[in-house]
This record gives sequence, C-alpha cells and structure tokens, in this order.
Amino acid sequence: MDKILISKCLMGENVKYNGGNNQSDNPILAGWVKEGRAIPICPETEGGLSTPREPSEIQGDKVINCKGCDVTEEFICGARIACQKAKETKAKYALMKQGSPSCGSKTISDGTFTGTKKQGMGIAARLLSDMGVKIFDENEIEKLDKILDK
Repeated sequence: MDKILISKCLMGENVKYNGGNNQSDNPILAGWVKEGRAIPICPETEGGLSTPREPSEIQGDKVINCKGCDVTEEFICGARIACQKAKETKAKYALMKQGSPSCGSKTISDGTFTGTKKQGMGIAARLLSDMGVKIFDENEIEKLDKILDK
C-alpha cells in the first residue's frame, strides 16, 4: 500500500505559525487516514520551531522570520526528518501545504513579508522531491488518489 507524507496542518493539527491549521475536509484524505496510508509530518515543528512562531519566508538561501532571525537550520533539520520518515515508511508521495516555506511545491512567499507569492519550493518539499518523492498540494488530492495503488 502506497504511503503518503501529509502536512499535519492539512490533517487539522494546530501546527501553523499562528497556532492554527489548514484542515482539509476532503473525504479522500479521511479515507487515506482510515486506510493507514497517511504519515503526518510538520517539518517546521519537527525541526524544533514552536507553535505559535513568527512567520518565516525564504530569502535567497536562508529562511528568515519576520523579526529578522535566521531559522534556516531549523527548516533544514525538519526537512531532513521528513526525508528520513519518507525512507522509513517507503512513502513515494507527499501531500503538502502550498505556499509554505517548508512544504510549498509550486509557490512560496517572496521573502518580503507582504503576502506576495512567487514560483518556488519550500525546503522540505525540495529535499523530498530531490530524493524522488512526488509532491502534491491540497488542491491535488483527487489527482494523487488516482495514481495510488488500490
């Protein structure tokens, strides 16, 4: 059975920077949980960042929070933990929150803390992709479901 790393915030866990979540009410996701396919992960909290925490954005080759603190190491640590979890569970897929500096697979914030988005990948999404994990976002649940082993 194909395993899927899934952003904890999409599963309703309050791990977002602001203490909230991005819970998906998609019944397919609930089915994956019931089937035992879902492997919850939050690279940011796995990397040692608290909830709530200051918003962070990628600026060049660093991740900086809105107070100017460099949190790159925490993001890299969390991404490595996500990669390790993918290896341990043989997860070939990940469903991750779009726009996140960890999990974004197509867009991320542009680093100005103005809400402006740009094309790019978050730290964990990039490392997972580099190791062959196929990344999907919360708008692609049906697309992912069609390619899973049944």
